[in-house]
Amino acid sequence: MNCLFISLCAGVVGCGLALQFPAAANARSKETVLHSFHSGGDGLYPEAGLIDVSGTLYGTTEVCGTHDFGAVFSVNPATGAETVLYCFAGGTDGANPFAGLIDVKGKLYGTTANGGNSNEGTVFSVDPTSGAETVLYSFSGGTDGGIPVASLIDVKGTLYGTTKAGGTVGAGTAFSLDAATGVETVLHSFAGGSDGTYPVASLIDVKGARSTVRRR
Repeated sequence: MNCLFISLCAGVVGCGLALQFPAAANARSKETVLHSFHSGGDGLYPEAGLIDVSGTLYGTTEVCGTHDFGAVFSVNPATGAETVLYCFAGGTDGANPFAGLIDVKGKLYGTTANGGNSNEGTVFSVDPTSGAETVLYSFSGGTDGGIPVASLIDVKGTLYGTTKAGGTVGAGTAFSLDAATGVETVLHSFAGGSDGTYPVASLIDVKGARSTVRRR
């Protein structure tokens, strides 16, 4: 049976769940709790969706018990076994990932809303085998953007995303990032009014054009 997977910021002690549902519209089976976050050491408060990479589920939590700054984790959907791949320390390595992950050629990529060189967030990668984390870019909160809370997308080897803050007038940005060089390019700085402000959603790629949702 095909199944749907989701992570929720809830649970027996309010710390989060990874759930499995039958995908069929007429299925009457109840949900299956794959993992209940509870101790802090396994992560707390998953805010984003999961991704499936070769049968293993990957996600992020806003908090991690070791440092209270968030984690990247994996879950085996067959056994429910959870593994914390990386626990953020809250310094230059980043802090508090609200967004989900993407898989690009066997590496996991994501954003943290805080931490980094200026505490304005980062773009990072994690090796799912070794758990090694690499900061690809630290936002300054200035014209380059700040506080990314949405997932990235990959288009032909270039990463694209949004920041909730920063930019020319502090109303957020849409940006691209070369994952190999760490060079960030601001594609658009939101100016407010009819232009929109504070994008908190991911981009999509439609025939080479990037689109997102932003507040007016």
